[in-house]
Amino acid sequence: MSESIELQSADKAARYKELLPQLASLLEGEPDLIANLANITAALRECLPIASWVGFYITRKGELVLGPFQGKIACVRIAFGRGVCGTAAAEKRTVLVPDVEQFPGHIACDAGSRSEIVLPILRGGEVVAVLDLDSYELAAFDEVDAEHLAHVAKLASTLAW
Repeated sequence: MSESIELQSADKAARYKELLPQLASLLEGEPDLIANLANITAALRECLPIASWVGFYITRKGELVLGPFQGKIACVRIAFGRGVCGTAAAEKRTVLVPDVEQFPGHIACDAGSRSEIVLPILRGGEVVAVLDLDSYELAAFDEVDAEHLAHVAKLASTLAW
């Protein structure tokens, strides 16, 4: 198992393509969910220096509860349907927000956050978690991120939930 991530490309799409097989290798054979989510978070933070916060919210008793993350202290619990994370979970879809000030009901865990992307982690059609990335820059995330982070979400869905 590799215990480091090496990314050579400056191009974002190419960096994701370098990341995905390394991430799969990093997770291979490790059964612990928290360890795997922590490594996914760290790898994404390395891959996307524009991200100010990267982490997971895990579904627990009908709400999202803070899981492994890297960044500033975060909100601990988020209701389905509330904020960007709760919307992604309730609607089972990726939510890409170029300007969080324009998203009704945005939850400002970090007042410096300007843009966000959240992807649901689905297992058996149910949301087991969401993957959340924030940035201090407006429009930091785009369709390239959505496309490639969907592969990360799919990989996360195969973990032992």
